[in-house]
Amino acid sequence: MTIPLDGSRLAQSINQNIPGAAVEWDETNVWIKPDSWLEAAQFLKKSPDLDFAYLNAVTGVDYIEHFEVVYHLTSIRHNHSAVIKVRTYDRDDPKVQTVTPIWQGADLQEREVWDLMGVKFENHRNMKRILLWEDFPGHPLRKDFLR
Repeated sequence: MTIPLDGSRLAQSINQNIPGAAVEWDETNVWIKPDSWLEAAQFLKKSPDLDFAYLNAVTGVDYIEHFEVVYHLTSIRHNHSAVIKVRTYDRDDPKVQTVTPIWQGADLQEREVWDLMGVKFENHRNMKRILLWEDFPGHPLRKDFLR
């Protein structure tokens, strides 16, 4: 079983290398500014002390006032894990940078979040629906889908 990294220590490490990137944290989670996310993801993977080489999961959450994209990361070498979250407040056109150049395993997971939640991953090379047909109206896991 992996050991979750302390959110405040992880945020401090991120902010030492990318000032202001980590904007919030708690015991087990760190929230990253959307415009710093790609650089922070590269740091999380390449830093020898962190070595988050494995992306377990990408998912989206609709909180009505904003969307959150949640990344579960694991370092097999160090036997630790982290939960990183990125918020986007634009309900009409929610966007987050893709991390497929860093973790190829994000490819289908980001497409699933796009398909079901409507969060677009900028610079994704194949941002199209994965579960529903291309002309499907809307994104069914959004809280405002049936309104």
